[in-house]
Amino acid sequence: MNVYFSEVSGNKYVPRAVLVDLEPGTMDAIRSGPHGALFRPDNFVFGQSGAGNNWAKGHYTEGAELMDQVLDVVRREAESCDSLQGFQITHSLGGGTGAGMGTLLISKIREEFPDRMIATFSVMPSPKVSDTVVEPYNATLSIHQLVEHADETFCIDNEALYDICMRTLKLSSPSYGDLNHLVSTVMSGVTVSLRFPGQLNSDLRKLAVNMIPFPRLHFFMVGFAPLTSRGAQSFRAVTVPELTRQMFDTKNMMTACDFRNGRFLTCSTLFRGKVSMKEVEDQMRKMQNSNSGYFVEWIPHNVQTALCSVPPRGLKMSATFVGNSTSVQELFQRVGTQFAAMFRRKAFLHWYTGEGMDEMEFTEAESNMNDLMSEYQQYQDATISSGEEQYDETEALMPEE
Repeated sequence: MNVYFSEVSGNKYVPRAVLVDLEPGTMDAIRSGPHGALFRPDNFVFGQSGAGNNWAKGHYTEGAELMDQVLDVVRREAESCDSLQGFQITHSLGGGTGAGMGTLLISKIREEFPDRMIATFSVMPSPKVSDTVVEPYNATLSIHQLVEHADETFCIDNEALYDICMRTLKLSSPSYGDLNHLVSTVMSGVTVSLRFPGQLNSDLRKLAVNMIPFPRLHFFMVGFAPLTSRGAQSFRAVTVPELTRQMFDTKNMMTACDFRNGRFLTCSTLFRGKVSMKEVEDQMRKMQNSNSGYFVEWIPHNVQTALCSVPPRGLKMSATFVGNSTSVQELFQRVGTQFAAMFRRKAFLHWYTGEGMDEMEFTEAESNMNDLMSEYQQYQDATISSGEEQYDETEALMPEE
């Protein structure tokens, strides 16, 4: 309980959450909502003007003005922790506040707490569910920041969430509430090991150590099982093989990339409920043997499993999937193509330069994202043999004892 909440007088628990926005509307909605009374009023930090989907406003002008206030609240929350492990940030990459101000906050936290984990749950803009025309700009500029400052980024994609709601959950017109519900199941799955003592306890840092072979490649795909429509739940047996099958199904991924087009560098599975360790290990081994083409061969044991005996509410058992797959480059590719199309014509650029940004920054962000994609591609194509040749050379350089 104390992981995400701090205890105040009268046995009341208050979330250690800081809510930030550049317009008051969203905060008012939370305050008047069912959970409004939970939060500490000082932890709502908001501006009045809004960022107007403009990354530069969030990162350089409006957001920067509000930053000191936010950092004060963050510092106060951090000081009340006994052993602070890190920060979790949920934001979108398509708008102005989440993208611009969110990335500014991440870089400030990185300055102030250099040795703490920063995990971000970033909602990527998607072509089908687009709010604004400048999403590719905002997303590219944000990814540029996330590569440098975040430790782990869980990529969540509105398009994939919509697909899951329509196809798997059979909802005819999904609301944002439904999408958020999916995101929250994944978030609770990823963080379960922080909150409950498990048999194999992977915290954020262990997850990072196991998942990130190269520091820049920290963009994860996430998935969750069981996902069944409300009516069909009683007709399916939730077993470990079934969960494993669902978990490694592209339809259950909350990132609109097909992992069959790439290879997993590493992946982590978290099972919850009454699950036998042996059964999980067997299933994982089976799954890895039958799909060996989807895993890079130069990381031998690249599937990590964790167990927690407490199942989520309303389910007997569940599984959460976190994968570091090279196919995540599809996502950057998609954003990059849209970015290039607009940037070539310098469309909408005046909104950003007017807030004091330079065109150079756009070019830098674009090339950083292209580098990221080619890094993913390079490791996707890498084989053991190409590594062995280098290895022989280094051996030859070793002085004889």
